[in-house]
Amino acid sequence: MGIKLTKNEQKKQKDALRQFQRYLPTLQLKKQQLQVVIREAQNEIEKLKEEQQKAIGKLSSWIAVYGGNAAFPEEKSIEKLVVIDRIEKETGNIAGVSVPVFKELVFKPVVYDLSYYPLWVDRALDALKDIAKYDALVATLEERIELLSKELRTTTQRVNLFEKVKIPEAKENIRVIGIYLQDQQTAAVVRGKISKKKLVKVS
Repeated sequence: MGIKLTKNEQKKQKDALRQFQRYLPTLQLKKQQLQVVIREAQNEIEKLKEEQQKAIGKLSSWIAVYGGNAAFPEEKSIEKLVVIDRIEKETGNIAGVSVPVFKELVFKPVVYDLSYYPLWVDRALDALKDIAKYDALVATLEERIELLSKELRTTTQRVNLFEKVKIPEAKENIRVIGIYLQDQQTAAVVRGKISKKKLVKVS
């Protein structure tokens, strides 16, 4: 078992048990918080994807009214005029985990021939940038989920360690030491009585 059957060890095990029992609710709460925010992020991703599909549908039908993107050769399609430079993010904190927070989607400046493209292309480019923003938001949320899921796995392992190993182990050690110390005390009392009887006989 690897424990000393002493009062000092018994106190050490009781202290450890109190510590485990004090930390466990905090870990359980953290686990619940992580599960909630992961679900919220997953729901948000689904919502964003639905909104993006609606925006794409509106843009496609709107472009069709104005002659369509198919009127341009592939190398000059309006999608080529929207080039992402970077996603700017900030750092937030959820349940003690540093997570990315979307700030802004920055596009590279693209110069195009105003005489080649019709006037409606400017409006179409703004719509395409809005659609691209959905991808950036989703990517940021997916990164957040990955970080939170990693922390959830670690927290779950700790909860299981405390619930299934550390707390039962400490309780069993306390029980075993208690039985041993009680047996030792009983044996000491018996030895004392035997010694007393011997002294009485001798006198």
